[in-house]
Amino acid sequence: MSTTPTRVYVARLVGLPIFDPQGDQVAKVRDVVVALRSEANQPRVLGLVAEVFGRRRIFVPMTRVTFIDAGQVSITGLLNMRRFEQRSTETLVMAQMLDRSVTIQPSGVSGTVYDVAMEQARNRDWVVSRVAVAEPAKGFRRKGQTHVAEWRDVDGLTRREETQGATQLIAAMNEMRPADAAHMIHDLPAERRAAVIAALDDERLADVLEELPDEDQVQILEHLDSERAADVLEEMSADDAADLIADLPPDTAATLLALMQPADADDVRRLMSYAEHTAGAMMTPEPVILDPQATVADALAQVRNPELTPALAALVYVCRQPLETPTGRLLGAAHIQRLLREPPSTLVAAALDESMDPLHPEAGIDQVAAHLATYNLVAAPVVDEEGRLLGAVTVDDLLDHMLPANWRDDAVRPGPIGGRA
Repeated sequence: MSTTPTRVYVARLVGLPIFDPQGDQVAKVRDVVVALRSEANQPRVLGLVAEVFGRRRIFVPMTRVTFIDAGQVSITGLLNMRRFEQRSTETLVMAQMLDRSVTIQPSGVSGTVYDVAMEQARNRDWVVSRVAVAEPAKGFRRKGQTHVAEWRDVDGLTRREETQGATQLIAAMNEMRPADAAHMIHDLPAERRAAVIAALDDERLADVLEELPDEDQVQILEHLDSERAADVLEEMSADDAADLIADLPPDTAATLLALMQPADADDVRRLMSYAEHTAGAMMTPEPVILDPQATVADALAQVRNPELTPALAALVYVCRQPLETPTGRLLGAAHIQRLLREPPSTLVAAALDESMDPLHPEAGIDQVAAHLATYNLVAAPVVDEEGRLLGAVTVDDLLDHMLPANWRDDAVRPGPIGGRA
């Protein structure tokens, strides 16, 4: 292991791909497991929490790690696919050590842990060697002064925190995709999860909620005060918000809808009015809509919006006024791939896909799937009897409804197949 760096910081390790001896990626690093024995004994690194296909989390002993660098982790042998179960003597660095309040001796500097370094000792064991600590911000400073101290000079590292902040964990999660951040929140202890939820801003919490299992979504929303819950629902896509509100008790749902902005609440109520597993229930009411005078340049400017999913950005819809759903009459849809081949000044209306038929909101899930598959589409318009655009069904909307109920829950919590041997 001579090529492995002598010191590895955990926050930079999380998210790296794990490769097997054949060079195939088999997992990603999600956390590091350590044994915090006492202030007098250097904490030993036991292994990695790795995520494999299907979001299953497994344990990879450090004895199996052969190489670590800035871009990957390599292991030897076969993975044990048993689900990771944390033991009472173990601590997860990302989930439980970040944001711990500690004091550096002999200076007496106090702060919170924002990263932890590990090194390989002479006996080949991996141990915690350094602790990165951030002091509280003072005055007009946006960040407090930072220090990197030897583990033995840090008091409070092995103490179980009764109240633990979330600043550093939030910073790490903000670098993750929403689905990965959701998975981390799902696995946090209850008190730690509550602290993280409280610290997340509404937009980020909305992104994470959309990726959590139904049971977690309801539980988190019910623990928020009504005003904040309504604000978070407004930040969610209307179809996801409608699905979540439908899972709430009727009185709670009515209260939250009343607190939401009228336009957002109207979109949600409209989606909830359609039968489950129909195009109307699963559609997104805010696709990219243009008027007949829009040019290709206008269309490309609209689809550059980073908040659009790739499926929503694949098609634009040309409609008569008004341009908010339900719109005026739908004139047609244009594929962005086609528009990329046209001069910027060309009217989008001149490049419509005349072979594309719209869906009606009552179309069942099988009809929607067959329609997208038959015409090789990633999205399709949904119109009413008068030809007005109501929204668009995307392939990701379809998959959400075709997969088994609570599929996210099944993905993050596989069946009980036991812990580590």
